[in-house]
Amino acid sequence: MKTLSDTQIQHIVRHKTSAVILAGGKGSRLDPLTRERAKPAVPFGGVYRIIDFVLSNCLNSNLRKIHVLTQYKGMSLDRHINNGWRRYFCQELGEFIDVVPPQQRIVDNWYQGSADAVYQNIYSIEKENPEYVVILAGDHIYNMDYRLMIRQHIETDADVTVAAMVVPCADAAGAFGVMETDADNKIVGFEEKPVVPKSIPGRPGFCLASMGIYVFTARFLFEKLCQDANRLESRRDFGLDVIPESIEKNCVFAHLFSDLNVTDENVADLQNQNSGKRPYWRDVGKIVSYYEANMDLIAIEPQLNLYASNWPIRSYHRDLPPAKFVFSGADRQGQAINSVVGQGCIISGGQVIHSVLGHSVRVNSYATVEDSILFDDVVIGRGAKIRRCIIDRGVVIPPGMEAGFDADEDRRRGFHVSPEGIVVIVREQ
Repeated sequence: MKTLSDTQIQHIVRHKTSAVILAGGKGSRLDPLTRERAKPAVPFGGVYRIIDFVLSNCLNSNLRKIHVLTQYKGMSLDRHINNGWRRYFCQELGEFIDVVPPQQRIVDNWYQGSADAVYQNIYSIEKENPEYVVILAGDHIYNMDYRLMIRQHIETDADVTVAAMVVPCADAAGAFGVMETDADNKIVGFEEKPVVPKSIPGRPGFCLASMGIYVFTARFLFEKLCQDANRLESRRDFGLDVIPESIEKNCVFAHLFSDLNVTDENVADLQNQNSGKRPYWRDVGKIVSYYEANMDLIAIEPQLNLYASNWPIRSYHRDLPPAKFVFSGADRQGQAINSVVGQGCIISGGQVIHSVLGHSVRVNSYATVEDSILFDDVVIGRGAKIRRCIIDRGVVIPPGMEAGFDADEDRRRGFHVSPEGIVVIVREQ
């Protein structure tokens, strides 16, 4: 087994590793928030976009060669990356972040799956001559140092390394790829989204789930993608085809994910089946999971730390004044309680409770916003009451209107109401 020094791994990550971020899915389960934008471009946490988390992980991990593969409704995502991210990369040093739309260089089809998306861009990736390639999804919320995974991949001489985390079988059923490993964490079995996941031996009710994060030795990746493209029965997907087929013939390891809140003292507790704690990673592909992940940020002790100086979450931010809270008399008090409030907001005598507000939101007098997510430039009219809503950018809520209290009335107005009762309000087309 190889042993790499910190200096060696830093050099390999920065100069010999490319990252490929898959950001081209339709995001239909997040409709109507994805009607006008790609899923990774959906706002999150008040002042970020979903893709900012994986991009911040790359930058903080010193990955400086990044391909972002887009497909559907990519204009807002492209604009966001151009405005907020290119300044972190020095072209003269060989660094880049390239947004790559479908080029149909190899075939005339749209991407058929995650593996096909990478295969159709082999030329762009291969011309950088990387030794290792990290495959990432652009629509997950988590903090992760990819250097740890790349180090394990090299030291174990793996062909593929798959990031994994321990989750309850009930959560993984039909949702995640589930793997079986031996004592050395070599993967010996893999099922994509099984209805009945196999438990970890000795830990009934818990399984090892794939996070959809892969490190490949580059030459092996290119060979596998070409082979997969020539298999008529392939679905062109990493989880459905490439990973299971690789396990049978090649060296594939699992990398157990631990986020940046994990220390030597609490790592055992975080992975303990009785502790109720797990490293923070969220797939925000559905309205309810997106809503819950935003609400996680305003807990008294949030699991995901946005304020860690050693792991900053970067984004594009407009030049805006500070948030303002207007107080005028005992019955007109602008305040926000247990909430995240973005720059440029004016809480003008209204109440904001347990909510996430983006940039330049205005909450007028006697209005109440509770348990809600408001995107940039939303206006809440005087005396309006909003509860358990997600309100898209630029929406104006009329004075006195109530939303989130009567699901039938909300549907009659044309609002989307999720099965969990979350109301989504977007601008009229």
